[in-house]
Amino acid sequence: MTTDNELPKLAMIHTVPGIIPVFNDLVGLHLRDWRSFNMVDESLLANTIREGALSHQTMRRLLTQIWSAVDAGASAVLVTCSSLGPAVDAALPLCPVPLFRVDDGMAIEALRRGSRIGVLATLASTLRPTTGLIERHAETMGLNVSLTSRLCEGAFDKLRSGDRAAHDAMIRQGLASLVDSVDVVVLAQASMANALNEMSETSVPILTSPELGVLHIASALNAHPHVKENVNG
Repeated sequence: MTTDNELPKLAMIHTVPGIIPVFNDLVGLHLRDWRSFNMVDESLLANTIREGALSHQTMRRLLTQIWSAVDAGASAVLVTCSSLGPAVDAALPLCPVPLFRVDDGMAIEALRRGSRIGVLATLASTLRPTTGLIERHAETMGLNVSLTSRLCEGAFDKLRSGDRAAHDAMIRQGLASLVDSVDVVVLAQASMANALNEMSETSVPILTSPELGVLHIASALNAHPHVKENVNG
């Protein structure tokens, strides 16, 4: 019988501590043969917001976190901050274990739902990585897409100050401005998902990254069972 200590480990690197319970629950639900541990560095996102873009220094610091996770025994790594997506892409060819960005599953699912895709974000630094990811997957899948982006200016500041209710209300307002002109909407950041809890059914699907991201990881890891075999001997 396999004990918890013998299970392969998924390291999750976060920049927003508040989303940790959500991802812990999702791993418990969809990756039952894995154990997870969390690493948090709020400065990675804070510096990206301050600088207005993902800097080479921040990319290098995230790579250090990824390698630290591998040294700590991770058999796979998930980065849950969409703003850091390009840094994850840069690390992929070098990482010795499977490495995932949180929004891959959401981007793929959005393309399955329609060609007119709305992207809603609370940070300008996340819009370009998210739209770029969708465009890259569309090219791989041979699809033509039309992207419409909206920024909920100031919403992330509300979340950071502890006013989640105001943050969520601003996201719902942003959604109202998008749903009539697109086939599907993606919420660019994992921290936005909570805003849907008080919404009634919408006219188009609204996708969030946490569950779709973990489902994508589960599918990828199940397709490569040797990852577990290598860990368990």
